[in-house]
Amino acid sequence: MDPTSLTPQKIVELLDAYIVGQAEAKRAVAVALRNRWRRQRVDPAIRDEIFPKNILMIGPTGVGKTEIARRLAKLVSAPFLKVEASKFTEVGYVGKDVESMIRDLVEMSVKMVTEEHKGRVRQQAETAAEERLLDALLPGVSEPRQKAENRFFVAPAAGGPATVQESPGAADTREKFRQMLREGRLEDREVTIEVAQKTMPLAQIVTPQGVEEMGMDLSEMLGGMLGGGRKKSRTVKVSEARTILIEQESRRMLDSDAVNREALRRAEEGGIVFLDEIDKIASRDRQAHGPDVSREGVQRDILPIIEGSNVTTKYGMVKTDQILFIAAGAFHVSKPSDLIPELQGRFPIRVNLEPLTAEDMLRILKEPRNALTAQYAALLGAEAVEITYTPDGLEEMARIAAQVNGQTENIGARRLHTIMEKVLEEVSFAGPDYPGRKVVVDAAFVRGRLDGILKKQDLSNYIL
Repeated sequence: MDPTSLTPQKIVELLDAYIVGQAEAKRAVAVALRNRWRRQRVDPAIRDEIFPKNILMIGPTGVGKTEIARRLAKLVSAPFLKVEASKFTEVGYVGKDVESMIRDLVEMSVKMVTEEHKGRVRQQAETAAEERLLDALLPGVSEPRQKAENRFFVAPAAGGPATVQESPGAADTREKFRQMLREGRLEDREVTIEVAQKTMPLAQIVTPQGVEEMGMDLSEMLGGMLGGGRKKSRTVKVSEARTILIEQESRRMLDSDAVNREALRRAEEGGIVFLDEIDKIASRDRQAHGPDVSREGVQRDILPIIEGSNVTTKYGMVKTDQILFIAAGAFHVSKPSDLIPELQGRFPIRVNLEPLTAEDMLRILKEPRNALTAQYAALLGAEAVEITYTPDGLEEMARIAAQVNGQTENIGARRLHTIMEKVLEEVSFAGPDYPGRKVVVDAAFVRGRLDGILKKQDLSNYIL
């Protein structure tokens, strides 16, 4: 989508198509995204002084925090990484170092840009793969050799020069195979092709640059010594061979340097990092000893990444000052003020997400484009089973989801996944045996499958 047309109001409308409610959070991320577009159009003298306003989302689980950030990144094809703050450890402890989040973001960016560049050369790659398939189907005679071996001399007429013409046999055979290949008549025929031979993974080494980073670099440096780059023959069906060859040709046509430069630029200027469970590293008592000290240490390690620093990756140096960080946490036990003051200051925009009511649950079942009801209807439709939801059936599922959330752990909209699975469990299991069956999910149908569970004393043992 054209970034110029993505006004804050338009961004909110697009998010509304997938996420119910949470208007305050949607407005905040929409403005943050639009500010990136605005920054590119200001005077260069002041552009370098403008930094993104990071966002802290506060709200219980299952209300849409992650989905808002993920959909936001998808709107503009921005590199996106979701990472849990609780998996990081302070420098000096064994575990993930905070810089690994930036390296992972760059990996996501490289993958995204690579796929885009592959799409641009897809047609040429398909043409090249077709020629290689024909070579495999007609082994022993490559196209250039065919042409050389099938030439013949035509005797001169009336003292004129001799001429060379092509024998139609081999060329015609290749064209016939080409036509059969395009018509799909050779999909199940087996061919032998060459594929890259994978080497055994190397042991990773713990270094200041990170565990995973050093392991990748060593794999590349020593790959040739340990057999990297060697090829082996595989016999596969034409349908599988085509996919392998298109992938090989696409990679061969890529300019890896251009891909890496674009990926680094996109990660720096458009990357979004969603830092979940940030409340788990909040120190409730700054004078405490033990685990809380490590929590505060993680906060201090994260701080320079968010403030803006240079991180070394296998693709080059990445500056983090223009990456948008969106942190989120339930803050049931701790509170935002328990974070160290410096980290609090790096998240100037704070939004509160509201718990979901029964009305919200009903809207989630009915309104989003990717609604669970539509997903289950599509899945069972593959078995020729038709699912129809009545208004009272949807209301009953929403009511029960809200009731269970109120009586047990509140997991928000995720409760609907379990409710839907329980309601349609029998249909999903027996669906293949009843093609053409029609199922009407009304209030009686829902109660018939959930009432027994709801009457149990400990709901948490039955509905997670």
